[in-house]
Amino acid sequence: MKILVAIKRVVDYNVKVRVKSDGTGVDVANVKMSMNPFDEIAVEEAVRMKEQGFASEVVAVSCGEAQCQEVLRTAMAIGADRGVLVETADELQPLAVAKLLRALVDKEQPQLVILGKQAIDGDFNQTGQMLAALAGLPQATFASRVTFSEVNGQMRATVAREIDGGAETLSLKLPAVVTTDLRLNEPRYVTLPNIMKAKKKPLEITRPQDLGVDVTPRLKTLKVSEPPRRSAGVLVPDAKALVEKLKSEAKVL
Repeated sequence: MKILVAIKRVVDYNVKVRVKSDGTGVDVANVKMSMNPFDEIAVEEAVRMKEQGFASEVVAVSCGEAQCQEVLRTAMAIGADRGVLVETADELQPLAVAKLLRALVDKEQPQLVILGKQAIDGDFNQTGQMLAALAGLPQATFASRVTFSEVNGQMRATVAREIDGGAETLSLKLPAVVTTDLRLNEPRYVTLPNIMKAKKKPLEITRPQDLGVDVTPRLKTLKVSEPPRRSAGVLVPDAKALVEKLKSEAKVL
């Protein structure tokens, strides 16, 4: 079984982002970038599937600028066998990424596509669902556990996922698309020997036009602004004073 893992290069989650002075977006100049945390979970799960014997090959895919090679090398250091970069300097919106991934699915013919449920920069939570719709594949989102079984000679994936009312279990016929949640696993620490080995693994670079995909943005960002600053808290001497402030100032009672 071949697994295709989609990953994205984003501003590191430990970095406090700043909005550009002209309000056109987030300032990423001289900012630490890393793999999207949800995608790192997806890579870890794919590598575990290979270690358990369910998968024969793990292919990491990223779309974006040439610097995305960094996160692809990280994915290969975790355990992916090879990487594919769809290189472009254009802004990539979720639908464009889904179309690029669909083209790669048609080319690579994986039995499972696994990716993070969302990226921490845009928080759209759209790419996995759009990919499943475009490719006509069954999907399971927010996976907290994935297992495999064979029914009548057909491989199936059983996906446990959290929902508002509790938990849900889905059974999917492969090939399928799965998006990962935080509780699926804890990614391993990448060791120096594996980082060195990753440098020798194959990394293919292609472009949207090579895949026949138009990535022209369909949405326009009008303005990006920081959330309003919260006012400082107030210390009160006792519960009576607290209740009075909740009534008179906060007006929540």
